[in-house]
Amino acid sequence: MRFRLLAAIPVAALTLLTACSDDIQTVTSGSTGSSAATVGSTPAGGSASSDTTGDTSADTTGAATDDNAPVPMPGVPPKPEVQIPDEIPTELMVTVLAPGTGPEAVEGDTVVVHYVGVRSEDGAEFDNSYDRGSPFDVTLGAGGVIAGWDQGLIGAQQGAQIQLDIPADLAYGDSPPSDPIQAGDALTFVIDVVAVLPVTDPADAPEITVEGGDNIDAVAVEDLVEGTGDPITEGRTAAMHIVAFRADTGEQLISSWESGSLEMVQYIGDATIPGLFEGMEGVQVGARRQITIPFADAFGDMGQESIGLPAATDLVLVIDVFAIY
Repeated sequence: MRFRLLAAIPVAALTLLTACSDDIQTVTSGSTGSSAATVGSTPAGGSASSDTTGDTSADTTGAATDDNAPVPMPGVPPKPEVQIPDEIPTELMVTVLAPGTGPEAVEGDTVVVHYVGVRSEDGAEFDNSYDRGSPFDVTLGAGGVIAGWDQGLIGAQQGAQIQLDIPADLAYGDSPPSDPIQAGDALTFVIDVVAVLPVTDPADAPEITVEGGDNIDAVAVEDLVEGTGDPITEGRTAAMHIVAFRADTGEQLISSWESGSLEMVQYIGDATIPGLFEGMEGVQVGARRQITIPFADAFGDMGQESIGLPAATDLVLVIDVFAIY
């Protein structure tokens, strides 16, 4: 069974650019942005598990501790054991198990996390993101998660591990989504904070001029601003803004800056248009990179009418990378 932290996942403005075809680094100064999270009403997302015996948290080498336990994926922290509270919580309790660094999350920020959730009464696990191998992002104050998360993640910092002991009235109350959560259950979560992404002001969008030109035969990359930290590796996700232009005229087509919402782009070959995947190679946090993509490695002979890109026209993308996780 799958419990959802968000009721729905929105279609981001630039989804077509990605859907058609370890250590976390984040920007800690300057303008950053939030992901495109939506408003929902349920708390935890992921495959439910009633078996809490297969924990691999003691193993940091990537090997499972028993034959049935899942092997942790690269970049995913080990799934933590949850120590349930001595007494059922009647108010929200926030315990920092390990400190983080960088800006503290405030309402409106997007917090990217891994988590495991259990019933506070008996420790029965109902959900975790570690076994799925992908983190979850939530915009604080948007109403997309249970109140215990919206309140308990205020002040969270990147790299922190936090335990939230949440009373029933800040969880599901008397309307649980499904077993094993029961009416009136308090819930306990242990959360690893992967990244904290403050809201972006559309006014902070860079002024970029693209000179029009003839079609090219191979992807061309230019770093307009150098990045720092480790380069992206396949399978990780980049939180970034994207601006798209016609390469022939330099006309801007679409921009994620206009909504103030970062695009979460997973760096996997078959999850992006080929030219974007090639152009992102080696990119680092803080980089502003201009990628010129031959039409054959973008939207081909058909172009993309929905964004105003004509047939057989090269595409220019300017990306600003705010986090890699």
